[in-house]
Amino acid sequence: MITLEIPADKKVYFTSDHHFGAPTREKSLPREALFLKWLNAIEKDAGALFIVGDLFDFWFEYKKVVPKGFVRILGKLAQMRDNGLPIYFFVGNHDLWMEDYFEEELDIPVFHEPKVFKIFDKTVFIGHGDGLGPGDKGYKRMKKVFTNPFSKWLFRWLHPDIGVRLAEYLSVKNKLISGDDDAKYLGEEKEWLILYANKKVNEHFADYFIFGHRHLPMTLPLKNNANALYINLGDWIQYFTFGVLTSSGFELNSFSQAELSDSFLPKPNHGV
Repeated sequence: MITLEIPADKKVYFTSDHHFGAPTREKSLPREALFLKWLNAIEKDAGALFIVGDLFDFWFEYKKVVPKGFVRILGKLAQMRDNGLPIYFFVGNHDLWMEDYFEEELDIPVFHEPKVFKIFDKTVFIGHGDGLGPGDKGYKRMKKVFTNPFSKWLFRWLHPDIGVRLAEYLSVKNKLISGDDDAKYLGEEKEWLILYANKKVNEHFADYFIFGHRHLPMTLPLKNNANALYINLGDWIQYFTFGVLTSSGFELNSFSQAELSDSFLPKPNHGV
């Protein structure tokens, strides 16, 4: 367990599933600008920031190359970290090939598995959520292939212009990778992350189980312990939601979408 000492007048922020770079660079830029505005807005009262996976729609670290773009986002995170803000990054299924770039260049710890934190005397279980719980068998098989060292070695032999272009295409077009087929609420008895949290709360109590991956903003008390809360952070594609933990408790909020054009914004077709 990692204990964070956060001043009582500060807030801890959680955000996930931005998928910057998708579906195209041009359509991603307004969302990136909105996220930067949000980072500027929270900077004054943030005590820590958790990025809970899929910040990018694709990320791969060659030995000497990282994907082009996202300079303003990376620069802002570096500036916030240089000013003393603790930032923690959990890899998701779209940036699972992240290695040491964030740690070496930005001084931001990177986690590849869920972790438990102690914040404001609350126990907080945090993970992106991909591959956890029952079901999702197709993705679990695919993840084993993608995280295999031999697979990464083979991909690294592709020229970046070819490898990145191929990965970006599959990230948008392949439903198993993009998760588009799963972006609907299934009900508590079928939501595999809720089932996972209900199992974990029996094994190890936590006040909050915070995940991304499902792209559905949710806060639900767990059936196996009503004092524990399951939280999904939503996304920055349809909902523009984020979590806030203070000494008083947890809230799920939405950032203003006023800066995004109506022609770009997709119309939500589901919600919880």
